[in-house]
Amino acid sequence: MPTLKLEKVLTPAVEERRANGTMKGNEVVITGIKQPAGEKGFRYLLEGYGDKEFLKMNANAYLGMPLRPEVIAAEEEASRKYGAGPGAVRFINGTFKPHVELEKKLAAFHKREAAMIFSAAYATMIGTFPALITPESALVSDELNHNCIINAIRLSRPKVKEIYKHLDMADMEERIKKNVGVVNRVIIVTDGIFSMRGDYAPLDVIADIARKYDDQFDEGVVVIVDDSHGVGAFGKTGRGVEEYTGAKGIDILIGTLGKAFGVNGGYIACSAAIVNYLRETATTYIYSNPITPAEAAAALKSLEILDSPDGLKMLEKLRTLTKRFETGLVEMGYEIIASEHPVVPLMVRDTQRTAKLVKFLFDNGVLATGLNFPVVPRGDEEIRFQVSAAHNEYDIDYALNVLKKFKDGEA
Repeated sequence: MPTLKLEKVLTPAVEERRANGTMKGNEVVITGIKQPAGEKGFRYLLEGYGDKEFLKMNANAYLGMPLRPEVIAAEEEASRKYGAGPGAVRFINGTFKPHVELEKKLAAFHKREAAMIFSAAYATMIGTFPALITPESALVSDELNHNCIINAIRLSRPKVKEIYKHLDMADMEERIKKNVGVVNRVIIVTDGIFSMRGDYAPLDVIADIARKYDDQFDEGVVVIVDDSHGVGAFGKTGRGVEEYTGAKGIDILIGTLGKAFGVNGGYIACSAAIVNYLRETATTYIYSNPITPAEAAAALKSLEILDSPDGLKMLEKLRTLTKRFETGLVEMGYEIIASEHPVVPLMVRDTQRTAKLVKFLFDNGVLATGLNFPVVPRGDEEIRFQVSAAHNEYDIDYALNVLKKFKDGEA
């Protein structure tokens, strides 16, 4: 049956985004990666641009794990041993030894009783929330939480939904207090690192407030943190915002294998009882294939590298390069949100200027991501740069020089 009637509605919606400057547009296609040469780090080749080299400043691979020979070798070896894919969901013979080993090592890394891997961090959130939120629950969430948290809340349909002002602990506490006697369970959820800004949640304070009110609800106050951008990139040993803030009492930690670990997949780390329950109830775990055995083996190798002296050196390099980039931007008069985290937001605060700057960077061989409304609130338009341990000082200075050219051209 023709879809002409539907297309007549959909096409104007796309055109409206184009007119507003909020359209994501065509995806660039990477056709090759050039190894570091001389002062340069890795450079990327794109379809349609011939031999022109691009510096990638918008990757989540904060430690450069996808490009490490040991990680690649681990994935290749596991592919030969177990095949290219799992071939089934976990409970129908889709569980392989690397899956089990990875869950054990993730649990140990985060000092939890158990861990459980999903096909993606988004799938982790979407599967976990509906399983843990009842019609008698209150959900308390930061207003700038990631889209996966927002959609997980919508699917969960709690009795009460409370959205507190970004990082405003007094507001969060008031929203917990008002639900005493109204619900039997409170779930506080927050990003660890807020990926659009690079700032972080005060998990130590959040955990203390949760303990303060835990006895006033029949089923307690549970704290869930999605630290997908924090784990592997933040904290002295890469254990994320929980480590950085010294928080005690984070009940459920959600992370990803697709950022600092450089592979694919998501996971949850918490008590064994909660993991046992979620294996029976989390739909995105039960009805979706897991990551491949090879991806699990590659993630295991990444975790092994991170949790070693070499990993500590990578984290120190990452912090040093991030500081170098931030300092250079501030000295040129750009507005940023400073943090030790390698997400460095250059605040443009205008949609058209953001698009202009992204194009200028691209034309000069730098890949960076412009974020406009509705991805970020109006007035918070920005260029999100992401520093990696795979970068070097030359790469950082190259990007800064391009930004200086843009600044000088506007003067």
